[in-house]
Amino acid sequence: MAQDVTAPISEADTLSATAATSLSREERIRQRGITNMAHTFVAKGSWITGANVAYSTHTNENYTFAIVEGINSEGYTFRVSPMVAYAIRNNMALGLRGTYSRSNLTVDSADLKFGDEETGTEINVNKFKTVRHTYTVAAIWRQYIPLGRSKRFAIFNEISLGAGGTESIFAADQPIKGTYEEGYTISLGVSPGIMAFATNDVAIEVNVGVMGINLTDVKQVHNQVANGNRTSSDMNFKVNLLSIGVGVSFYL
Repeated sequence: MAQDVTAPISEADTLSATAATSLSREERIRQRGITNMAHTFVAKGSWITGANVAYSTHTNENYTFAIVEGINSEGYTFRVSPMVAYAIRNNMALGLRGTYSRSNLTVDSADLKFGDEETGTEINVNKFKTVRHTYTVAAIWRQYIPLGRSKRFAIFNEISLGAGGTESIFAADQPIKGTYEEGYTISLGVSPGIMAFATNDVAIEVNVGVMGINLTDVKQVHNQVANGNRTSSDMNFKVNLLSIGVGVSFYL
């Protein structure tokens, strides 16, 4: 005759199961242990200062990209972004961020071709050069999310609302034809990142822009004669690889 070997359910197990079902959604999420907002990662009253730096460069030699052939060019982009903030409560800070970037592009030659050899159109670019400066000041809000109860690693989200200006110079052909542009921009951005404390006061941060809303108004002067104006707005919800920044921050 078969015997029932099922262990009896104790009163303690019953009370534990009842308590688990009575927990709120937030309490059940907290029990996962992935994040713990009750854990203080950045203490209220802390001053935070630091900077992110990004740099990229490229060189093309007889390169072909889609319908553009014979590209011979070189250029670079440099960006530095200092920041200062104050923790108004645990794991939350408000502050200011300034950003300056400079980009330089020189195209010795490039051919833009449409259609076939007989009926197509070809546009040649020779001795083209552009230099662009942008500068922005933004108010920022940061929320730190500890990874479990880790005292070294955390993720954060930074939301910024900023305004700034831009200046650009374009020159091409022989004799040289030049265009000068200046304008202003207003932007709202979201930049999540990850950070790790190297010491009690110094942290390494990596962040990337994933969303941005920008409004730009630019005035243009061509050859010191013709004037123009351009107004544009854009919204994107994608990872901008050019906005990846690596920085060092000090938590005082």
